[in-house]
Amino acid sequence: MEIFKNTNFDFLGHKWPFIIASLVLSVAGLGSLALKGGPRYGIEFKGGMLLTVKFASAPPIEKVRSALSAVLSSPPSVQTYESGSNEIVIGTEGADDATLAKNRQLVIDTLAKTFGQPGNGKLDLNNASGSQLANRITDPLQKAGVQLSTQQVQDLAASVVAWRDQHGGLLTKIDDLRAVPGLTPQVLNVLNTECYLAPYTASRNIEIVGPKVGADLRQQAIQATMLALAGMLVYIWFRFEWIYGVGAVVAVFHDTIITIGVFSILDKEISLTVIAALLTLVGYSMNDTIVIFDRIRENLHLGRGSAKGSNLAEVINRSVNQTLSRTVMTSGLTFLAVLALLLYGGPVLHGFSLALVIGIIIGTYSSVFVASPIVLFWHNWADARKATAVSAAAPQASKSAPRPAATQPSGKVKTAK
Repeated sequence: MEIFKNTNFDFLGHKWPFIIASLVLSVAGLGSLALKGGPRYGIEFKGGMLLTVKFASAPPIEKVRSALSAVLSSPPSVQTYESGSNEIVIGTEGADDATLAKNRQLVIDTLAKTFGQPGNGKLDLNNASGSQLANRITDPLQKAGVQLSTQQVQDLAASVVAWRDQHGGLLTKIDDLRAVPGLTPQVLNVLNTECYLAPYTASRNIEIVGPKVGADLRQQAIQATMLALAGMLVYIWFRFEWIYGVGAVVAVFHDTIITIGVFSILDKEISLTVIAALLTLVGYSMNDTIVIFDRIRENLHLGRGSAKGSNLAEVINRSVNQTLSRTVMTSGLTFLAVLALLLYGGPVLHGFSLALVIGIIIGTYSSVFVASPIVLFWHNWADARKATAVSAAAPQASKSAPRPAATQPSGKVKTAK
C-alpha cells in the first residue's frame, strides 16, 4: 500500500535544519546530564523500596507526600498506580539494607499515624497479619465464653485475613466478615470490639531492591545496550559496507542520547521499563535505517547512479522517496499506539511510552537526516581526496615521462643534376 506515489522531495537539500536541531538537543541533554551528575535512576538501579498502598477512596497524594517527607531523609516518590485507581506507589531510596528496613518501618508508622486511629488501643484489621489478629483476640474470645483452642483461633484469624485479601484487601465494614466460614456472631462481636478499619492498606505489595542489585542491574542495562549496538554495527558492515554501519550506529546513538537527555531535562526517572523502551528504540530505528540503506544499494546495483558526488545524493533522495510510504505508515501507526499508552496507560507505563514517543520522532528523521548524510559526506570526502591525489600526481607524471627522440640528420648531401 502506497500513500505517496512518485514523490520527488529533496530530503538531503533540507538536512541542515534537522542536523542543527539534533546538535542543539544533544548538547542540551548532555548539559543537563552533566549538571545533574547523570540520569535520574529509578529505585531498580540505585536501590530502595516500593510500597503499594490502597485507599478506600481517592488517595490524598499531597498529604501522603508531605507526611513522609517530614520523617524520611530524602523526599519519597508518590504516584498513582494507574488511572482511576485508589492505589498509590511510594518509593524510598536506601544506601544499605538497614536503611531500607528503617525507611519501610517509617513509612508504615507514618501512614498509621496520619490515616489510622493511634491511641485508641485497637488493632487495624486492614493492615494486620494473621498472627497479629490471633494474638489480639485470643484472650477476649475466652472472656466472651468462646471455647476455641489456640490452633483454632489461629486458623480462624488466617481465614479472616485470607478472606480480606481475596476481596480487595481493604475492608470498609467489619460486618462484611459474616461471610467468612466458621465466624460466629460472638467472634464478630469480639472483632468489632478489638479492631478498627483504617481507610487504607499498606500490606499489599512491598518490593525491596538492595543497592548492590541496583548497581548490577544498571551495569547490565548499559552492557545490553552497547552489545546490541555492536552486533548491529557488525551486521550492517557485512551486509553493506563499513560506512553504512557507522552511519546507522551513529544515528542510533543520536536517538538514545537525545531521549535520555530529554528525560534528564524533564527530570524523569530511568527505570527498567525505560531501558526496555530504549532497547526497543534501538531495534526500531536500526530497522528503519536498514530499509533505506537496502533501497540505496538496490538502486546503485541497478545502475541508476554511482556512489560518486551528486549522483549518490540523487540515489539517496530517490531511495528515501521510494520508502516514504512505508516509513510514514510504520512510524505513524507505532506513534499512535505509544501515544495512546502515554495518555491512558497510567504512571506504570508512563516512562516506557514517553521514551518511545520521543524515540520514534527522533529515530524516524535520524534515518533520513543523520544516517544518510553521514554516508554521503564520507563518499564526497573520499572522492575529493582521490581527486586531490590524482591532481597532485599528474604534474609529477608529466615531468618523469621520457621525451621523444630527436630526428638525426642523415649526413647525405643531395647534388643538383
